[in-house]
Amino acid sequence: MAFQSDTSFVPTPPPGEDELPYDDGEPMESQRHRKQMGLLIEVLELLWKDRDDVYVSGNMAIYFSELQAKKNDLRGPDVFVVLDTVRRERKSWVVWQEDGRTPDVVIELLSETTEKVDRTDKMRIYAKLLRVPEYYLFDPFTGVLDAYALDLATMSYVPVAPSASGDVASPRLHLGLGVRRGTYQGLEVDWLRWLDAEGRVLPTGEEQARAAEEQARAAEEQARAAEERARAAHDEAQLLAARLAEYEQRFGKLPGSESR
Repeated sequence: MAFQSDTSFVPTPPPGEDELPYDDGEPMESQRHRKQMGLLIEVLELLWKDRDDVYVSGNMAIYFSELQAKKNDLRGPDVFVVLDTVRRERKSWVVWQEDGRTPDVVIELLSETTEKVDRTDKMRIYAKLLRVPEYYLFDPFTGVLDAYALDLATMSYVPVAPSASGDVASPRLHLGLGVRRGTYQGLEVDWLRWLDAEGRVLPTGEEQARAAEEQARAAEEQARAAEERARAAHDEAQLLAARLAEYEQRFGKLPGSESR
């Protein structure tokens, strides 16, 4: 009697980003929260526009276990950054589809309804399950910024002291974070901004365009000033030549002018 292999026990592969829900069901709390998220993401995308090994997103579901996926227990950071990955469009971040890669940096924007979860449940998940090295909490309305680094010995977060200016460093990204007054999409408030090594604010697209316009305007003004100086020098030379001609007509040529 011939035996036929039984393939009924082949395990079903875990779901991927195309099968899993990608809406975490948690809309941004306010207009300012939405703008703040967009500002942080926009600046990094502009900074790294020529890189294809980094991924930046926000308010996107992160799946770190099949049990979590089955329970539909979604965790969507407001802003997160993953290094050493592939830059491509994603519906959600599915850890088992990403070779185990988890975020290097997470930023949560606090509100009255989310602060407790951000400081407890999410903090525990980011530390113990996702092992996110850097975790930042920012309240867009109070301007309070808290920074945490992962202690690998305890798999918990320890506070990071800010500098004298109140800024904090992001060692993973080689950038800084600080609160600066400014206007973004028509709203002038205190924003959480990415900073370069010298503490200068990294510009948004609008700020880059404005700076380019100002540089072009300054160049035009310099060119106009140079043209006016050249015209003034030319006019002065013509005036001197006219006065000299008038003098020579009345009194004769100046001594030595014949040899010129």
